[in-house]
Amino acid sequence: MTSSSSVTAVLAASAAASAISSVAPSPALFAETASASPLVHGAFRFFQARVLATRRLGPSMIRVTFGGEQLRDFDGGGRDQSFSLFLPQPGQYAPSVPFDAGDDWFAQWRATPEDERAIMRSYTVRSQDREHDEVDVDFVVHGTGNSSSTPAGPASRWAAEAVPGDRVVLLGPAFADNRSIGFQLPEQTDWVLIAADETALPAAAAILEWLPDGLRARAWIEVPDLKDTQELVSAADADITWLVRDTARRPGALLIEEIQGAAFPDGAPYAWLAGESGMVKTLRRHLVGERGIDRRLVEFSGYWRLGATEEDLRTEKISAAESTATESSEAAAQNAEEAL
Repeated sequence: MTSSSSVTAVLAASAAASAISSVAPSPALFAETASASPLVHGAFRFFQARVLATRRLGPSMIRVTFGGEQLRDFDGGGRDQSFSLFLPQPGQYAPSVPFDAGDDWFAQWRATPEDERAIMRSYTVRSQDREHDEVDVDFVVHGTGNSSSTPAGPASRWAAEAVPGDRVVLLGPAFADNRSIGFQLPEQTDWVLIAADETALPAAAAILEWLPDGLRARAWIEVPDLKDTQELVSAADADITWLVRDTARRPGALLIEEIQGAAFPDGAPYAWLAGESGMVKTLRRHLVGERGIDRRLVEFSGYWRLGATEEDLRTEKISAAESTATESSEAAAQNAEEAL
């Protein structure tokens, strides 16, 4: 791979300055074995792992390297491969995860008292070293000493304090061809558009590394601090624009402005948008409604929403799913009655 062909820093004016659980699972219950658990959902299974190393990438980002014999069966497909990460509650030796629950794992996890069950968060794989059974995950660490005013969440706090030997569990892919990769490049693509904030930076970087040699790519990446910019690598003909956020403005505002005012290359595009959900929705409307890009060629994902925690978003999704299921059940019952 070669270095990205062009990197431009666009700085906002002011941005250049720069309850303890008493339940602790026994180590014996987390004895690491060479074999991962059976498949629990589609192509996914639980993988026990431990922290091998941590590295500060910038004021807002920490890379944690996970290792363990079970990770030899972790089969990520690159790009924006997502998985669920389970972390221990404060005071616990290891995360409390229902390994043997099969498809019922989520219900059992929810039924576990909140101060005992593992902290679950969604992440993307930054990179995977198959030879050494290692997986790198980049954590945004808002509120743990950087310039952000965003309060630290449990995963940010955990990453900031992680040390080698700390135990975690990954619910990840056992097959590279799985449903948790959003970036699916169509064959007839002339150029790729990438828009990401810091939460989607690891996925954007992995996508750029994955892109085929010579394919044209335009990437805009918004970060909280100039020191959060990274040297990204791609074999593609990639033009990467770094945008350093003005802390007085809403996250994503600068990203929206830059893309709305940009001149796009000719040819058939494929767009990938990820980060704060309000930003993602605005850009998707712009690309489809004003640029005329086929909505099927715009892959988008809201990794977070301003003012909401991941628990808030998960609760909303569960409520929506339960409501849909109830409505479907009621409609089916009504149809059955009408058929009698």
